[in-house]
Amino acid sequence: MAARVVGPLRAALLGVEAQWTWYRRNWRATAITNFLQPVLFLLAMGLGFGSQVRPGEATGGAPYAVFLAPALLVLTAVQNAMFESTYAVFSAFKWQKTYLGVVATPITPAQILYGRLLWIALRLLSGAVVFLGVATALGAVTSAGAVWGVPAAVLAGMAFSAPVVAFTATREKPEAFNGLYRFVLVPMMLFAGAFFPLDQLPAWLHPLAWLTPVWHGVELARGAAFGTLGPAAALGHVAYLAALVAVGVLLGRKYFQRRLAV
Repeated sequence: MAARVVGPLRAALLGVEAQWTWYRRNWRATAITNFLQPVLFLLAMGLGFGSQVRPGEATGGAPYAVFLAPALLVLTAVQNAMFESTYAVFSAFKWQKTYLGVVATPITPAQILYGRLLWIALRLLSGAVVFLGVATALGAVTSAGAVWGVPAAVLAGMAFSAPVVAFTATREKPEAFNGLYRFVLVPMMLFAGAFFPLDQLPAWLHPLAWLTPVWHGVELARGAAFGTLGPAAALGHVAYLAALVAVGVLLGRKYFQRRLAV
């Protein structure tokens, strides 16, 4: 009897179902990182430190907490994407060997990748919605346009996640993730215009910031919240982030196939 063929969408949804089955029993293990930590950061930086920052040209005339909230929405998504795209994926390859079991079924390596990326997108979406709700309750969100920061944050997170998932598929040891965190994620979060305008950095650093998904995500989220984002600029940011996702998917398919094909 021929093996049953599973369509890409059905396979991806099965992957999400498997992840949800685990997550609904173990969500407490990630609650602090995914939900509580960004709220505490908003309280400390936005309302604490921010109380010492006078509204001015650098903050668009808004209180610092209002200036910071859209950026934190994006930073939270990218930071959450880091773990979901590294250790969680590596464990499924190397430690728990979950993917080896799945690929023994009619589900293909590419479909495993799609399921993982869809799950990560849903995780980023839930985290962004919760953070936006809490930020609104704290008074750090003052415009209806801020809601567009949620898809901007998810897109920026996936623009980081997809290439990192592909990178993880090439690793035999997890030590490389420490360097990725220290030399890619942290500088990207600190120097891509989230905490202060990019024009306050030396001009030679600007092109490096422009390459990061964080800068594009922050520009989208903050521009939507402040009503300063033009259609052409929005389209450019979205196109760049979508291109990063596409590159990550193409590389991911290649490396998942190489590692899991039997």
